Amino acid sequence: MKIKQIFVLLACSLFFFSCNEENVLPKPKAMLRLEYTRPAGADFETDYYSFNYNKSSSIKKNKEGSMTLDYPDMNAAIFITYKKINNNLEGLINDAERLSYEHAALADGIRPRVYENPSEKVYGAFFEVSGNAASQAQFYVTDSVQHFVSGSLYFSTKPNYDSIYPAAVYLQQDIAHIMESMRWK
Repeated sequence: MKIKQIFVLLACSLFFFSCNEENVLPKPKAMLRLEYTRPAGADFETDYYSFNYNKSSSIKKNKEGSMTLDYPDMNAAIFITYKKINNNLEGLINDAERLSYEHAALADGIRPRVYENPSEKVYGAFFEVSGNAASQAQFYVTDSVQHFVSGSLYFSTKPNYDSIYPAAVYLQQDIAHIMESMRWK
């Protein structure tokens, strides 16, 4: 009987000492942290204008000064279109702004910013689009006399703003750099 009592006592003591009360805490919510390094820039020239662009993109020339900057690692592209002004500046600006606001139905918000560089005669606007819209940014620049360049940022995936946000911010900075480095010929 003594062996039975020792065994029960040992089992009970193991039970009490092994049940150490620990507070179980839920894991904190984590966010994906994507960091993109700032690569070297390069100059690009057409017959009508030049600008500095991100060398991590590849340029595909289209027609008459228009092009696509492809970002294969981000599955994104910036489409840039050139048009000569023929007494139609107001119409070109209206078309660029209309295109920007067409995304308003799916966007959470559109934040327009005016851009001016009087020393280089570059004037325009940048439209930052937030939410699950097809395009996360639109822009245009002009010299108000001869040249008009518009552009838009698109991802080759179904829009999910939370997922593409880091890449969208990175590419919006690239667009701002293109606007700031734009020079007319």
